[in-house]
Amino acid sequence: MKRRDFVAGMAATQMFLSSLPAVGFAHGAQDYDAMVPTPELPPGYLPREVALEKPLPPFEIHVEPAQFALYWTLPEGRAMRYTVGIGRPGLYHSGEYYIGARKEWPSWTPTPAMIRRDPGAYARYVDGMPGGPANPLGARALYLFQPRRGDTFLRIHGTSRPETIGRQVSNGCARLTNDQIIAFYDRVPMETRVVLNPLPGAG
Repeated sequence: MKRRDFVAGMAATQMFLSSLPAVGFAHGAQDYDAMVPTPELPPGYLPREVALEKPLPPFEIHVEPAQFALYWTLPEGRAMRYTVGIGRPGLYHSGEYYIGARKEWPSWTPTPAMIRRDPGAYARYVDGMPGGPANPLGARALYLFQPRRGDTFLRIHGTSRPETIGRQVSNGCARLTNDQIIAFYDRVPMETRVVLNPLPGAG
């Protein structure tokens, strides 16, 4: 993908997002994407193109947990920077992954470990929750796999709760607002390399 094509695509995406309703969901709408609001976020939390401090291969995902930042790398030492929520203390798992599945408005089932940690919150969903605006995975999910291990149950996903962005809130996943994950999702193909960098001082 040429950089000018990527920039043009981002401009078109921003024009589309600006046309979405500012708050609330459309009553009775059948198309969930049309129901995604554009949340009010601090200007510093909005996606922006930045220069990388060190060169990285283009078209990879790199998460810097200390910055609450997800970088989608571009040619010529550039990247798109997104502010994300990350895993709570003890639940963030650094390492190298790849995108092994992609789903729109995914269903969600808590892992056995989640149910053991907080049965009051999660046991009721042992059989899963269908996709939709109330689903914890939000509008889109990118599933993180590892060779020989397969699905790690870690996700890069959406959320309808913008107040959780820039915080350690999740069960190990990285989250973007729903409008941002919808725009980001179409740029990330299967097998994309994902690097979750360690928290400073960890390990």
